[in-house]
Amino acid sequence: MVQLVRSGLEGLRERCAGRVVSPQDADYEVMRKIWNGAIDRRPSVIVRCGGPEDVEAAVSFARQEGLEISVRGGGHGFGGAAVTDGGVMLDLSALRLIDVDAASRWASCGAGATWADLDAATQAYGLATPGGTISHTGVGGLTLGGGFGWLTRDHGLTADNLESADVVLADGRQVHASVREHPDLFWALRGGGGNFGVVTSFAYRLHPVPPDVRVAVLFWEAERGPAAVEVVDRIVTSLPEHVSALIGFGMSAPPAPFVPEEHRLRPGHTLILAGFGEPEQHVAVVQRVADALPPLFAFAESMPYPQLQSLLDESAPWGVPAYEKALDLPALGPEAIATLCEHAARKGSPMSFVPTFRLDGAFSAVPDDATAFGGSREPHYTLSITALASSADALEEEKEWVRDTWSAMLPHAGGTGTYVNFIADQDEDRVRASYGEEKYARLAAIKAAYDPDNVFHLNANIKPATGQAGM
Repeated sequence: MVQLVRSGLEGLRERCAGRVVSPQDADYEVMRKIWNGAIDRRPSVIVRCGGPEDVEAAVSFARQEGLEISVRGGGHGFGGAAVTDGGVMLDLSALRLIDVDAASRWASCGAGATWADLDAATQAYGLATPGGTISHTGVGGLTLGGGFGWLTRDHGLTADNLESADVVLADGRQVHASVREHPDLFWALRGGGGNFGVVTSFAYRLHPVPPDVRVAVLFWEAERGPAAVEVVDRIVTSLPEHVSALIGFGMSAPPAPFVPEEHRLRPGHTLILAGFGEPEQHVAVVQRVADALPPLFAFAESMPYPQLQSLLDESAPWGVPAYEKALDLPALGPEAIATLCEHAARKGSPMSFVPTFRLDGAFSAVPDDATAFGGSREPHYTLSITALASSADALEEEKEWVRDTWSAMLPHAGGTGTYVNFIADQDEDRVRASYGEEKYARLAAIKAAYDPDNVFHLNANIKPATGQAGM
């Protein structure tokens, strides 16, 4: 543990409107915890920032003391980048103010807000912006890495809908980034992660969302795995507009009321279909699936959009020990399906599974160079091979399942990269592969301009280009 100079810490407390917490404070143990229960790191200082000025003060303090900086928004990242060992943790969770302009279809949001916060505020006006699929995820990290969810087929990535951002830079300056101000920084923030500064607020473009969304959950047992995956692939690659899909390969049937008791926790494969158009359209798609291969069981109902956004919350409870590796697949051919089904059946924990997202529609209509998003804009699947376990010890065994499955699926990826928000391990090669050399070089040049010393490096890190002056 780095021994802090007492006068420096007291000076930080005097400068900050928010709380400055050290290991001696009673609530330190609670405040250092994040979503992933496998992460056990101990910052020297936690600054629960009350505004941009607190961020500026904390960054200045950390640099003066030579301490590493981590930035916590929702604290939901698998890799635990939100918390540093022995450094300064900037906790933005108090920055949750949301302002909605329904007439302009626009919302501003503090960087500590969760998607539950933002969805509740915007849905009051029948509006939303594309977000995640777990409601207690923070808006900040998801947006900066790209961000996708139920609305992505209709309206693109979260980052595609970002209008502006307020940022505290490594040198302490506060800047506003948009297409008009600091456009290079604004481009980099839309997919480049937390490499370029501490974003304290975001402004989003909003879209109308119906008051009720049609949702269907269909489940096939593992014994019919290859046939089920073939049907799922055929359906989700030909969905009509306004219908979105999320796939749970290797997902055990939940112990939910809608699941027949004899099938609860049974391993298999799940398809969730959400309909934002006419109800008849959604019913027709569900019927196509059932006609192709009748599911073991199915469930369908209408629900408000915020309820859809929290539908999977119980699959990722706060404090669960977790680990993931991920990759993108251009397609699900027969060999990839066989490999996926074989390895999905080997998981040890009933909580583990392979959440898989089909990215196409409005997502693919955005030019690749329009944002810094790391990954192809061509229609494809992105897979997160996710281990969730009841204890840290159980997670160690489940990690091997993740790594084995990832290695087995990698030959089917065709050399593509990985969605950077799914990169939990420090892996420079995967980061470079995700962005590609041209985009990575552009990001490295912007990094050199705004953070030449790589102060913000606890992320899918982009190293500053050498030989370029800072801003």
